[in-house]
Amino acid sequence: MGKSSNSLTGYVGTYTKGDSVGIYSFTLDTERPHIKDIQVAAKLGNPTYVTISDDNRYLYSVIKDGELGGVAAYSISSETRELTLLNSQVTEGASPCHVGVDKENKYVVTANYHKGTVELYKANKENGKVAPASSIVQHEGSGPNKERQEKPHVHYSGFTPDEKYIAVIDLGIDKLITYANNDGVLEEVSSLSVKRGSGPRHLEFHPNGKYAYLMTELSSEVITLSYDNETGSFKEFQYISTIPTDFTENNQGSAIHVTADGRFVYVSNRGHNSIAVFCVNQESGELTFIEHTSTEGDWPRDFVLDPSERFVVASNQDSGNLVLYKRNAATGKLELVQSDIAVPYPVCVKFLN
Repeated sequence: MGKSSNSLTGYVGTYTKGDSVGIYSFTLDTERPHIKDIQVAAKLGNPTYVTISDDNRYLYSVIKDGELGGVAAYSISSETRELTLLNSQVTEGASPCHVGVDKENKYVVTANYHKGTVELYKANKENGKVAPASSIVQHEGSGPNKERQEKPHVHYSGFTPDEKYIAVIDLGIDKLITYANNDGVLEEVSSLSVKRGSGPRHLEFHPNGKYAYLMTELSSEVITLSYDNETGSFKEFQYISTIPTDFTENNQGSAIHVTADGRFVYVSNRGHNSIAVFCVNQESGELTFIEHTSTEGDWPRDFVLDPSERFVVASNQDSGNLVLYKRNAATGKLELVQSDIAVPYPVCVKFLN
């Protein structure tokens, strides 16, 4: 599976149940366009979230290994795009649900939903391997939703645009907490409590670094935030629903992504089974709703914009299919291209740059 000018390589993280065995790869033909060549890229347990280093040399995945959980590092062949396991770091207990890596490939950070922890690992930028966690922070507290917020549930951890800080989202305690990375040791510098019971899940920054957008799982909203890169602090100034007002069935907000030009925000809805599109006011950072597009399946988890941002690929966990859309760069709207791409229990999709 080599690289050509009109094809892109993507990877899909999955839940390893049913027919699923690990990470899958695919090729996006950008000329036709269509997705093809679905194949197993790596066999491992519950690689539900993966991330790729900026230089395309390494892929990092969360991993479940029996009663152990942690992070695995893979090299990516520059010729064939095949994955080769470098090493893994696992400890007793549940596996993480999110993983991020810095631009220099020096640190990997994970969020552990079940443990309520954020864990920082030093990475070797020369060979891609990860060392045992150098810092683990245990969150405390609970929220008003007795079923989902009975304890901390860390759902996201990622680097701020200048990588001065690490932003961590805790669904269980309705908080966005900022940590400094002091040579591999996490130190809290700021904390924002969002609307009680909203269940914050994932965060994405506007490319100008002044705004950030926080997707909530329990209330199905996007919270628009201002960000101070000096102090690492956030302030909320807008809440906007991701589902229609007359939709009364169960919905859980999932992923959120911002376009490179900062003009549009996309989010996925599990239950409503849609991607919601929002336009960004470039002066204020506020969002305006544009449209909902069906995900042509059940329970969409993550989705991804390809490097050119001409296409979007969504993953429907429960119906086991990927969906390919064309994206209109002027209007932000999505046009369905292909919806019959079978991948078992897909969760996360990432492209090589």
